[in-house]
Amino acid sequence: MKPHGVTIVVHTDGDVDSKQYRLPLLAVKAGKWGALVVGLLVVLFFAFAGPIFRAAARVPGLEREVARLREDNSRVQRLAAALNRAEANYQALRQMLGGRAPRDSGAARGSAELMRAAPVRAGAPSGAPRYEAGASAPSHWPLDVQGFVTRGRVGNGAGGEGAETHEGIDIAVPIGTPVRASGGGTVGAAGTDSDYGLFALLRHPDGYESMYGHASRLLVQEGEQVSAGQVIALTGNSGRSTAPHLHFEIRRQGQSLDPRAFVKEGN
Repeated sequence: MKPHGVTIVVHTDGDVDSKQYRLPLLAVKAGKWGALVVGLLVVLFFAFAGPIFRAAARVPGLEREVARLREDNSRVQRLAAALNRAEANYQALRQMLGGRAPRDSGAARGSAELMRAAPVRAGAPSGAPRYEAGASAPSHWPLDVQGFVTRGRVGNGAGGEGAETHEGIDIAVPIGTPVRASGGGTVGAAGTDSDYGLFALLRHPDGYESMYGHASRLLVQEGEQVSAGQVIALTGNSGRSTAPHLHFEIRRQGQSLDPRAFVKEGN
């Protein structure tokens, strides 16, 4: 006859008698399967709880990152508001100086072209003439202030090995200082350059050219006729520049010349 129980004998060392425990076979099988189920549940718990615990450990860091992003977003919004106020002040200044709306530069022009405006005449209408009329060689200081010449002309454009070439002069002035044409002529080029940033190149009679770099805003367009003393740009810190200044060059027949030999400060 098939047994229907399990007998467990417990014998203690040194003791003559033994103790017997008889358990139903069904209870033993239930205990075996119950132990397997409990073991499986323990394994599943650690398998799923591990990622949950790791994710929970990352929560404080994520909260700090969210707080930092919110602070950065608030700072960007404040900067955008300040930029809007500066743009509104600029438009008001243009209206005071009699500026016109910029001409359509076409879809092919870069985004920097959108910052251009129509020319603004230099000097008060009632003031005595300071600049000659019509086209003329560059002979006037391009700023209303003397500024501080931080770097003079170095080299002659030969670009020898180991030689540093820096044509023209750098004049340190605050951003937004009006830049005036050193002489009358035609805007040969105006736009953005990786080194000079926003720049304007004027062509004058007798093969002379004058170049104005690192501007924050251009007030002329390519092909436009300008007169000596006309405001053509505002100084800035664009392009390859480490501080606000105007880069000023004078050339003749493609040869760079020392501006200080042609232009007197404040003249």
